[in-house]
This record gives sequence, C-alpha cells and structure tokens, in this order.
Amino acid sequence: MNKQTYSYAGMFTTALRLVAGWTYFSAFWRRLILENKMDPDTAGYIGEKFNHFLPNALGIKPMIEFLVSNPEWLWWAMLAFTIIEGIVGLLFMLGILTRLMSIGVFSLAFGILLGSGWLGTTCLDEWQIGVLGVAAGFTIFMTGGGKFSVDELLARKGYKFTDHKLFRFFGSGVLPIKERILPKIVLTGSLLILGLTLFTNQYFHGGVYGTLHNLSVKPHVTISDSRIDQNTLSFEVFRDEGADVYGSFLIGVKLYDENQNIVYELDQNQLANLNPSQIKNDYVAKVKPGKHSLILPLGARATLSLVDTSLATLQGKYKLELLDISGVTWTSEITTH
Repeated sequence: MNKQTYSYAGMFTTALRLVAGWTYFSAFWRRLILENKMDPDTAGYIGEKFNHFLPNALGIKPMIEFLVSNPEWLWWAMLAFTIIEGIVGLLFMLGILTRLMSIGVFSLAFGILLGSGWLGTTCLDEWQIGVLGVAAGFTIFMTGGGKFSVDELLARKGYKFTDHKLFRFFGSGVLPIKERILPKIVLTGSLLILGLTLFTNQYFHGGVYGTLHNLSVKPHVTISDSRIDQNTLSFEVFRDEGADVYGSFLIGVKLYDENQNIVYELDQNQLANLNPSQIKNDYVAKVKPGKHSLILPLGARATLSLVDTSLATLQGKYKLELLDISGVTWTSEITTH
C-alpha cells in the first residue's frame, strides 16, 4: 500500500482518534484544571476512586491493594497516571507520534478494563470504555494519523526524519511491515480483541452465556475475623460490591445467641456517633461515621472494635448481624470460650 492509501485510511478514522483522545485528555483536564481531584483531603480524590476498583479487579488486584494501602505511593501513582493520560490524549488528538500514542491509548484502556470493567450501575460503563479504547488504539495504530494529523503535515513539508522507518512505525505513514502479512496482523489482532471483549464481558457480567449479573447494583459487605475478646466485639468489614458513587449505610449491629435472643445491639444513631478510634481503616476509602449511619464506601476495608462490659460475660456460639439501610443483612458466626 502507498502513502495515499494510508493517508485516506487515517483521514477516515479522524473522528475516532479525536473522540478517543479526548476521553483520556479530559481525565487530566477534569482532575487538574476544572477541579483539584489530587487532594487526598477533599471529596472526589482520584485515589479513592481508584480504591473502588479493588474488590473485583482482574489480574491487577495486588497492585491496586498495594497502592491503596500506601497513600504516599498512591498519590504519586495517580499523578503520574493523570499526566500520562493528558499527554497521550492530547498528542493522539493532534496526531503527533500517532502510532506511539495509540499504543498508549491501548495500554490505558486495557488497564481500565482490568481494573474497573466490573463497574457500572445502569450500563456496563467501565467495561465499554475499556474494550472500545483497546479497539480504538489498535485501529489507529494500523491507520496512522492520516491527512488531518501533525505527523502527515511534517511529512508533506518534506522533513527527512519522516521517511525513517522508526517514524513510520511510531508516527504515521506507510507501516514498515510487509504488505502480504498486514491482513494477517489485522485479522489476528481483531480476533484477539474480540476474544478479550467476550472473555471480560463473561467474566465481569455473564454477558455471553448463563445468568447475567451486575456487581454494581446492590451493596455487599463481607465480614471476617469476627471475635469477642473480653469486653470487645471486633470484626472486619469489606465492602466488595455495589455502586461506586453510593455508600453502604450501616444502621444496625446485632449479636444473637443460639436462641435468637439479642444480647448486644447498636442502632443507627449509635453507629453515626461511633468514635473514630474504634475504626481501623486499611485503605484510602474509609469506613466512617455519617450523619445518620456508619458509611461503608466501595472498596473500603476496616476493623471495628465495639466495647461493652456486657460482652465480657458471653460464652458459646453467637451470630453477628449487620443491617444496611436498604434492609439487606450480612451475618457471621462467632464462638467464644
């Protein structure tokens, strides 16, 4: 294929390049220009949003957990990620080193897909963003920037470096790949991306076969390490499902004996006034007292320690029950000796 063919191919995909580029540049624009979402002490901190990815991320959960467990590392990672999104998005729109930037778009979209492809309350929002970004990155890599790109403007002006093999591989113009194998690369790449799309659609949402599910619809809390030690009831809560923009609101804690009698209880007002010293948070998304309840954001994990003299006399088997404002309950068994 000649230069004109690639020029037209890139021209036809201009809208895709501009829109995909803006989706990444706009992340930088929103977080650092329109608002400051890099301040850990303000609502909307991007690190807390990143924490929301943790519960059901695919393959990169250990990396996310390390970062949200180490706030100072997380801040630098979020700053670097935001700057990279801004640079990649802007250069992609302008068509500067278009193919190199398309690799960046592909990589960013792939990371978003693995981290947050399970999120989306009404539509499969993050999954769609991820798979379409991967497809856009691959497509623009094959076409280059085309007529409406800085790459081609430089080539038309006759700059010698635009004829170099490396420029054509990382910028625009005729790909330095033998023409007879190009169709194989396009078909193989397209089928692999389709396979990734179907696999992640099924993994996150059951969207290919079986029962559909959406982990973003209803809040879910996992209770672990429940114990009664002298006069203290302690247990770990991990909010691992539900909407990322809406917390789980805990309005009741009850402890039942084997005869289903309540032996210990906290209501929503007591939980709303819980002393922060009784909450040990592990991540940047924090379990904390709210106005009318105890708030459990998505991805938050914390150990609660509830102290009462009546707990010191308990022996035997008990059931711990947590009540969400929606009416959903979660339980855990406790045995004391």
